[in-house]
Amino acid sequence: MLSRIFPTTIFYLRLTWVVFRSAAIARWGNYDGEAWAQSSLRVKNWLELAGVRMEISGIHHLEELKGPVVIVGNHMSMMETMVLPGVIQPLRPVTYVVKEALLHYPIFKYIMRSREPIAVTRINPRQDLKIVMQQGVGTLQKGVSVIVFPQTTRTNEFEPAQMSSIGVKLAKKAGVPIVPLALKTDCWKNGKLSKDFGKIDGKGRAFFAFGPPLVVEGKGDAEQEKINAFIAEKLSHWSEMV
Repeated sequence: MLSRIFPTTIFYLRLTWVVFRSAAIARWGNYDGEAWAQSSLRVKNWLELAGVRMEISGIHHLEELKGPVVIVGNHMSMMETMVLPGVIQPLRPVTYVVKEALLHYPIFKYIMRSREPIAVTRINPRQDLKIVMQQGVGTLQKGVSVIVFPQTTRTNEFEPAQMSSIGVKLAKKAGVPIVPLALKTDCWKNGKLSKDFGKIDGKGRAFFAFGPPLVVEGKGDAEQEKINAFIAEKLSHWSEMV
């Protein structure tokens, strides 16, 4: 009942507890993929207790694939960063391409570093591409899938022009398929002081949709267009539902 009356306050109290607990485990080197997935599922459950209705579709596309993949999606809020590990990690090992600053956040840095993400500056695109190509291929060769949000920043409005082709280039170089990901998570608002900590809309709906896998051929322009079209179509459909 308290979660429904005070969705934001109660949720962040719970989130603070799980972050501190997970960070402590990570500092001792015991925060593995299973622990990460369990923490993520707790966050998902707490969002639902706060009233958020969540719909996840297309999981079979991941289940049917063998080996690592590059997951390319739009980026709307902190929700996908917290929820996706609980969805994907039980099916296959996974990590993120993240901004380097996340590796220096107080407390949270221990969790993030334990997952061995690919850290980029978000300042120098050429250097970031080099980092992703080198570290990303190595990660995929170890059997770990990579989640890429190629937009320049989180936004509720999807602009295909803001989607870089870095995920497509990584998949091509590593020789692995791409799984498009469309999401609508704006019921976890971006905060004013910090984008990570915004209001939780307890009456909102969140949507995650994984698309059919794509194999990169040629320069990858066609695959990038298919990713953008999949995301745009899903967002249009969901906007009509809420």
